[in-house]
Amino acid sequence: MWRWIRQQLGFDPPHQSDTRTIYVANRFPQNGLYTPQKFIDNRIISSKYTVWNFVPKNLFEQFRRVANFYFLIIFLVQLMIDTPTSPITSGLPLFFVITVTAIKQGYEDWLRHNSDNEVNGAPVYVVRSGGLVKTRSKNIRVGDIVRIAKDEIFPADLVLLSSDRLDGSCHVTTASLDGETNLKTHLAVPETALLQTVANLDTLVAVIECQQPEADLYRPLGPESLLLRGARLKNTKEIFGVAIYTGMETKMALNYKSKSQKRSAVEKSMNTFLIIYLVILISEAVISTILKYTWQTEEKWDEPWYNQKTEHQRNSSKILRFISDFLAFLVLYNFIIPISLYVTVEMQKFLGSFFIGWDLDLYHEESDQKAQVNTSDLNEELGQVEYVFTDKTGTLTENEMQFRECSINGMKYQEINGRLVPEGPTPDSSEGNLSYLSSLSHLNNLSHLTTSSSFRTSPENETELIKEHDLFFKAVSLCHTVQISNVQTDCIGDGPWQSNLAPSQLEYYASSPDEKALVEAAARIGIVFIGNSEETMEVKTLGKLERYKLLHILEFDSDRRRMSVIVQAPSGEKLLFAKGAESSILPKCIGGEIEKTRIHVDEFALKGLRTLCIAYRKFTSKEYEEIDKRIFEARTALQQREEKLADVFQFIEKDLILLGATAVEDRLQDKVRETIEALRMAGIKVWVLTGDKHETAVSVSLSCGHFHRTMNILELINQKSDSECAEQLRQLARRITEDHVIQHGLVVDGTSLSLALREHEKLFMEVCRNCSAVLCCRMAPLQKAKVIRLIKISPEKPITLAVGDGANDVSMIQEAHVGIGIMGKEGRQAARNSDYAIARFKFLSKLLFVHGHFYYIRIATLVQYFFYKNVCFITPQFLYQFYCLFSQQTLYDGVYLTLYNICFTSLPILIYSLLEQHIDPLVLQNKPTLYRDISKNRLLSIKTFLYWTILGFSHAFIFFFGSYLLIGKDTSLLGNGQMFGNWTFGTLVFTVMVITVTVKMALETHFWTWINHLVTWGSIIFYFVFSLFYGGILWPFLGSQNMYFVFIQLLSSGSAWFAIILMVVTCLFLDIIKKVFDRHLYPTSTEKAQLTETNAGIKCLDSMCCFPEGEAACASVGRMLERVIGRCSPTHISRSWSASDPFYTNDRSVLTLSTMDSSTC
Repeated sequence: MWRWIRQQLGFDPPHQSDTRTIYVANRFPQNGLYTPQKFIDNRIISSKYTVWNFVPKNLFEQFRRVANFYFLIIFLVQLMIDTPTSPITSGLPLFFVITVTAIKQGYEDWLRHNSDNEVNGAPVYVVRSGGLVKTRSKNIRVGDIVRIAKDEIFPADLVLLSSDRLDGSCHVTTASLDGETNLKTHLAVPETALLQTVANLDTLVAVIECQQPEADLYRPLGPESLLLRGARLKNTKEIFGVAIYTGMETKMALNYKSKSQKRSAVEKSMNTFLIIYLVILISEAVISTILKYTWQTEEKWDEPWYNQKTEHQRNSSKILRFISDFLAFLVLYNFIIPISLYVTVEMQKFLGSFFIGWDLDLYHEESDQKAQVNTSDLNEELGQVEYVFTDKTGTLTENEMQFRECSINGMKYQEINGRLVPEGPTPDSSEGNLSYLSSLSHLNNLSHLTTSSSFRTSPENETELIKEHDLFFKAVSLCHTVQISNVQTDCIGDGPWQSNLAPSQLEYYASSPDEKALVEAAARIGIVFIGNSEETMEVKTLGKLERYKLLHILEFDSDRRRMSVIVQAPSGEKLLFAKGAESSILPKCIGGEIEKTRIHVDEFALKGLRTLCIAYRKFTSKEYEEIDKRIFEARTALQQREEKLADVFQFIEKDLILLGATAVEDRLQDKVRETIEALRMAGIKVWVLTGDKHETAVSVSLSCGHFHRTMNILELINQKSDSECAEQLRQLARRITEDHVIQHGLVVDGTSLSLALREHEKLFMEVCRNCSAVLCCRMAPLQKAKVIRLIKISPEKPITLAVGDGANDVSMIQEAHVGIGIMGKEGRQAARNSDYAIARFKFLSKLLFVHGHFYYIRIATLVQYFFYKNVCFITPQFLYQFYCLFSQQTLYDGVYLTLYNICFTSLPILIYSLLEQHIDPLVLQNKPTLYRDISKNRLLSIKTFLYWTILGFSHAFIFFFGSYLLIGKDTSLLGNGQMFGNWTFGTLVFTVMVITVTVKMALETHFWTWINHLVTWGSIIFYFVFSLFYGGILWPFLGSQNMYFVFIQLLSSGSAWFAIILMVVTCLFLDIIKKVFDRHLYPTSTEKAQLTETNAGIKCLDSMCCFPEGEAACASVGRMLERVIGRCSPTHISRSWSASDPFYTNDRSVLTLSTMDSSTC
């Protein structure tokens, strides 16, 4: 039991040896001496808390906050010594804060538990007791034989025992693991490949000896037979596998980062400010204590006649009395540390997060998915992002390859509605010639050429042209490793090159997504690949079935960058078909339209299309015999096999005849290019981190605008050693410094990155910082997290955001300051483990530029305002001690002390922090540069903090000394000659303070709704009504009645009313003057945008519900004030929406509570 507890807490791993021994089907030796190894179960855990550790772990995290820990100490002090205020004044708010925060964080973690339960409770079938037993995923044990059907996801890391195919092969896609959508072939263990039934497997007695789990996806145990959790079975009816790694020991889970508490930059600033205020508090307490004892050096003040000391007080230690007095002053001034700030912040974050889910612009109608908020603690961090790290497959792209264009014998064609349409002039064209190949009406691809793109041709040339097209598409249909599902194909391709050949009846699976797109395109044209066996490939051409004998496959490798097949045609001819990158095919060609094809390939690449060149070669019988012999010798070589094969392939793939080129589009998601460009304009650097191949990644980076054609692309790839990597980095650094004009983009692969991060971090970071865009390819999941970690700990400490859609992106999502999950086609791993989840990459712009901007403005103002109003609150208390001999007499009544932050001043700032819109959301979207105004935590800088603090102290001095000058000289302000007393003076100060700080909040508010009006003016009215009731009745449950009739007497004095108005106006007038001068002399980009909006005829600067052109909102006298504070009447609600507005033509944001006409939304 104790060991189990230690394992659950992570202190005692269940195994310690370097290897693990697994008995298949858990058939252990029966000799009685064997002790089975203990392995963890198959549960996946993404949650942070359990029932057992929630209370201690949550309390520990909450008391890491300076304010919470401080108030705990104050509460304990109040319990231990006699203090001026009750322990309830500190204990009750602290308990409320801790409870509210725990409920919010517990609720968010409960949602994660639900997601985990959905995964762990998925049904699976396990071979037990001679049959298939249905159980839950979490119940799979190491050694269990699991059955997986087609399109199901592997629930654990399995060793493939058998499949429904005789050769024991199966096909899987690992898109959710490494981002690759291509199909991978896995082979069963040869000894078990024929055990295809449950009965046979139930009799299997076998032992697996393997290494302990490791995170590296690209170096798995037995890669041909190991099936990783998270991968999906394709094109195979069913397979059987034995579980060797389960739960959090699977490679997918090992690539997760442990869930840690993310803290925003605003929260860190809050803690810094709290420490500063703690220093102010301690200073005030020390000064007060010292001055008290300085005053008491005079005997008449040490023990006045009306306050005689007891014998115990006279004999007590002076040091203990000093400490006791210091702690008493600490308690008296402790309200300068605003514990209610944390309550308000927690409520603002929790309630404000609902606006993201309610925003219809972040709703994806096709998939019926809305934005989700998994962690509301980071809302304001969306407004501080400096680096965006994004996955490629499924995040920037749709995970779909589409054939777009091709070049055949020097002619360009586009595919339009399943037909090939020529593009541009044909070879040797001249105006007025006869229609090109008009007699070949059955070739609908070629019969639609216009007269302007025609040329004179003979029947012999027509036949030759058809042969060229026929050969080109046969090469496409034969030169690949595509697999095909077993469906009926008899009706396919019966007509001559028809566009309605119903290739959709065939389901192709490929090791490369490009291959699949090309074979599907050939099928639409009319040359349909309908299947293969070990030696034969079948193609239907013009309805005629042709069988090609597959002689050899020359596999693709990254050095050659091409693949080839050697086939024997039905006529007996032996042909080689090759395809690959133009740099690897064109130099090997001796015939065909090489220069024209090269031009076409460049044109395709400029469009961001992925290009491949197609070529062929005919062999004589003698040539083929020599080639066959050399391939056999190379494949059977015992030493240097790879080098010998490479030499043979180079010998074979020469003297090629070029057929043409293909252009395939990896279709980007909608508005990806615009979104990346907007992020750049906002000052955000975009990095693409992908597990995809180098060529594929670069192609997509170019097509999505991440790389520009004018960029100088630098490469750090295929580095083999530390010294080689360091030298390459130094060369890149020199190239960057020598050229100051051209923008640079960097491409780095996973292997080179590992070397760079091992010894040369600083050099690598220097190169990266000087590049406009960085692309990292062939990245393992943990490498993605390491890159983000490297940027996070760099000297600038930038705020990072990671976007991904698959399980391979979970590590970087958890490592970044903000993690965004895309709810795509690769499961829900990323969305479950992210802080926010959206359906499409394009939604990122509104999430950052609008929601992030608003959240940051709101919470930054909230934090500064809270410190301001608490300085206003407690400074008069400190000043009052100079007039009461530092006797620790409170200026305010205890009820006012408790309710100031809870009731009287809490709601206006809370509503402001939920609804404020200082500028129109459409302006924020259309002008991404405004995002720079709030970058680097600008609104919580020391300069801004000092302004608000000094403002608070100056207002506090006006409150106190203004009231003192009014009634401090024994002046009677009542008609009956009665004097104002101590509590009346404190109540006057408190009344001026409540009105001033509330109106100050009104001046900061730009976007007025009826709720703002209700809570702003309602708070002031509530204070007056409460004070009248509180002081107008003798409450039997109160120990003292100090406030009885005090407030009523105060309001009965006309002089008091005059003083209140005068002090409020004096405080706020100076603030307004400063705003006027700042906005006119040093306006920010945001303030300029507000003025531009005003000049364009929109009178309400900051709401979504604005005045139409030409309508006067305020009188001409108030126009300057209107521009300064952005206020206007919210009663006129009209807004013209332009269909040309970028990104979002219909801004249906629910951030405003004002009514909007549906016809204009």
